Amino acid sequence: MSYQSSLFHYEADPSQLTEAEREVYEAVEQDSYGMREFARKTGRSPGTVGNLLTRARQKVGGEAGV
Repeated sequence: MSYQSSLFHYEADPSQLTEAEREVYEAVEQDSYGMREFARKTGRSPGTVGNLLTRARQKVGGEAGV
């Protein structure tokens, strides 16, 4: 579900994300971190960050992932 803040703009609803998914989604999508950069920063593997981001994108925007 998306929230509509204006006639043409929809905002993602992050309430359905787990804490880890939300952390990765916000860092990569909103704070402009790269996946590998964020993985290094948090001590996670790049694959884990990629999987979390893919699940978050699917939940928030219905995207199939990258």
